[in-house]
Order: sequence, then C-alpha cells, then structure tokens
Amino acid sequence: MAIATQIIAPLNIVTRICDTTTAIPKGTVMKLTGTNTVEASAASNDPFGGITTEEFTGGEGLTHVGVAYDSGVFQMDTTAAAIGIGVPVSIGGANSVRALIEADVALGCKVGVAEMIRTETNSIRVRLTGA
Repeated sequence: MAIATQIIAPLNIVTRICDTTTAIPKGTVMKLTGTNTVEASAASNDPFGGITTEEFTGGEGLTHVGVAYDSGVFQMDTTAAAIGIGVPVSIGGANSVRALIEADVALGCKVGVAEMIRTETNSIRVRLTGA
C-alpha cells in the first residue's frame, strides 16, 4: 500500500478525529466514517476525508490528525487503466485513485483533478479539490 507523496504543500489543514490506537503514516488517504471522523481508505466509493499531513503513531492518547482536504498537489497511485489530464478522480481503494464516475459525486468520493496522464508506474499528480 503506497502512500500519497506531497508535491505542493496544502494551504489548509483540516483536523479530523481518528482512532487513538491505530498508527497512520503521513500521506495516507483517509475516508470519512462519521462526524469529522476518519480512518484509512480501503475501497472504492469511500467518502474522501483528506490525506494525512503528519504521522499519527497511535497509542499516545491523541485523538486528532491533520489532513489536506481541498488544496495541495500529491503524487498518487491509481487503479484506473487510463486517466487523462484534467479528469476528476475519486478514491479507488487503499491509498489510490481512479477516474471519477457520476455515482461518486453523491457519495462524496471526489479527491481532486489529475494534472498528468497516468504513467507506466501507475501514478499521477492530483490537485486536491475535496468532495
């Protein structure tokens, strides 16, 4: 499970609630699971909760993690066979994106917009726009 690599720093950091015992690496794609609560994404159609901007080690009694939600550019893995420049993308599984489909919009799955064509390494640059 590869993580998203920050290319351009986000302008805004959103604080989300997370499980106090789970370790979360910096760059993990998060899904919303409740009111301002997130956990690591695991499947397509997960509602986008942001990308962690810090490592959360868990077990320290902390309950919040900072995430980039609507700004910044990240290099991300993709599950889609073809994603073109300017194509909106959504969560495509654990730490990956795919081309957005109409049903993703209502579910809040939109992550951002592709800024490059998918490469042979199955990754693209994504400008976050949030759901």
